[in-house]
Amino acid sequence: MKIARVKTADGVFYAEVKADGYHPILGDIFGEWGALSEPYQGEVKLLTPVSPRKIVCLGANYRKHAEELSLSVLPEPTVFLKPSTSLLATGEPILYPVSATRVDYESEIAVVIGKRAKNVKEEEALRYVLGYTAANDVTERDMQKRDGQWTRAKGFDTFCPLGPYIETNIDPDSLTVVGRKNGVEVQRGRARDLINSIEKSIAFISGVMTLEEGDVILTGTPEGIGELSVGDEFEVELEGVCTLKNSIAREEI
Repeated sequence: MKIARVKTADGVFYAEVKADGYHPILGDIFGEWGALSEPYQGEVKLLTPVSPRKIVCLGANYRKHAEELSLSVLPEPTVFLKPSTSLLATGEPILYPVSATRVDYESEIAVVIGKRAKNVKEEEALRYVLGYTAANDVTERDMQKRDGQWTRAKGFDTFCPLGPYIETNIDPDSLTVVGRKNGVEVQRGRARDLINSIEKSIAFISGVMTLEEGDVILTGTPEGIGELSVGDEFEVELEGVCTLKNSIAREEI
C-alpha cells in the first residue's frame, strides 16, 4: 500500500495512492484508519510523505561508499541528525547555498517509524516500521571535510528531499535505491548490502534516543556520489515504490 501526504484546496491530508488517484485517509495512519472509496477530485500538491520530529541518518553504511570517501567503518553505526527544516518535497528545488563550493547528492533508502520505539530488540525492530520511501542526503562536501563533524554540511534548508510515497507492505531486504543525475544512472544500492541492516540500525538508534511516530531514518548511500550544479536534475528511485525528483537552483538572498 502506498501513502502520500497532499495539500489541496480543502487542506492537508494523507491519502492512499491508487491508479485512479489519491484516496483521502480518515483516521490516524499511525493507528486506526481507512481510505475513502473515491479519489479526491481537486488539484493535489505532493508534500513530504511525513513531517518528522527528527531525521536520523547513518553514515558510511555501504562499504564501497566508505572507501570512496576514505571513511573508517566503525564497529558501531555512525549516526547523525538532519534538521526538519532541511525537508523538501518532490518537484521542489534544492537550493545551492551562497556559501557552498561543492554540493553532492546521496541517494538513500528511508525508513518511516510507525510507533514509538525505545530500546527495541533487533529481531523485533520491523514491528516499529510504518514503511519505506526515497531520500537524498544532500551534502556540502567541502564543509563536511573542513568541519570534522557533519551538521553544517548536511543541515542546509532543502538538503533532505524525501518521498513522494511511503510503501507499507514490502520486504525491506528487497529494496533497491537508484540515483540518476540528468537521466543517467550514477548510484545503485541494495538494502541487503548495508553494513548495518535496517533492523540493527533501529535497535541501535532506539537505544540512544526515543524514535517517535513519523520519525525518519536515512540508511546510508551507496558508492557513486557526485557533484550537483545549478540546473541539474536529480532522481532517487526506490524501485517498486516511488521516484523522488528535484532540480538544483541557486539560493537567493
